Amino acid sequence: MFLRPLFRIVPDGTKIAFMRGRFLGLLVSALLSSLSVVLFFYPGLNLGIDFRGGIVIEAKTPGPADFAKIRTALAGQRITGAGVQRFGGPDDILIRLENPKSETATQASADRVRAALAQAFPGTKVMRVDAVGSSVSAELFRNGMLALAISLVMILAYIWFRFEWEFAVGAVVTLLLDITKTIGFLAITRLPFDLVMVAAILTILGYSTNDKVVVYDRVRENLRKYKTMPLRALIDLSINETLNRTLGTSMTVFLASLPLALFGGSTLSAFAWTMLFGIIVGTSSSIFIAAPILLFLGEHRLRKDAHAPRPAKPTAARLKGGT
Repeated sequence: MFLRPLFRIVPDGTKIAFMRGRFLGLLVSALLSSLSVVLFFYPGLNLGIDFRGGIVIEAKTPGPADFAKIRTALAGQRITGAGVQRFGGPDDILIRLENPKSETATQASADRVRAALAQAFPGTKVMRVDAVGSSVSAELFRNGMLALAISLVMILAYIWFRFEWEFAVGAVVTLLLDITKTIGFLAITRLPFDLVMVAAILTILGYSTNDKVVVYDRVRENLRKYKTMPLRALIDLSINETLNRTLGTSMTVFLASLPLALFGGSTLSAFAWTMLFGIIVGTSSSIFIAAPILLFLGEHRLRKDAHAPRPAKPTAARLKGGT
């Protein structure tokens, strides 16, 4: 005897007509992605130290940080152009310096920052010091973008191998829209775009692909099961049948990421907030973007048998008279 779940997010046997909103879903997605592309160029991404180069110093002051006092102390150490900001608690500060010209200059700049912090707030603890040169940052950025491109190509090849080409095109187009929306989210929130964010985007791609494969797999099963059902009704049926699984997985990942976003510190918090956004976008795009694209591409290809005219049944006269 099988154990039944304690509760379901949506009741069994739902008959929600998702494809009625297919035009609205595609229109909203196109607008958001277009806006995200604009935000990518202006104001642009807040490139982190991995891609911009420079020095990042994270420190914790004995009490609430006085930024005017810190900037005055940095100026006294001949440090100009430093960015000072709060992150986390009122005693957590982050100092960004321009890219040094040599390793010796990097160490000297870090030592001067330590001296300035000790002068402004005795007892300040330097938690970490990260430094990346300009040539290394350019290479990291190039490799990060290459990783995203290769991942999309591999996803396209995998879905094309497993399903028909209509499924592959629908999935990759939807994933591209998911990526652009995530880029727009990073541009608006000004979260640092570094290697951690590349990992977050790759994680979102993997999660979103898995979600779309689940829906597509049910569509493929129902194509074999219901030979004459119109594709629009069949896609609605498939989404409703996988809705509990889709929402259950999304809620599990969402609830696992939420504590990291709230209490995970600067690095983990940025990763987790991006993941939370990606979960929402990836789940909704499987229903309102990937499925409508599949409907438009496959309506007259995946249902050839349903649209083809059936052969006429032989009449009694033809049976009696032969040819």
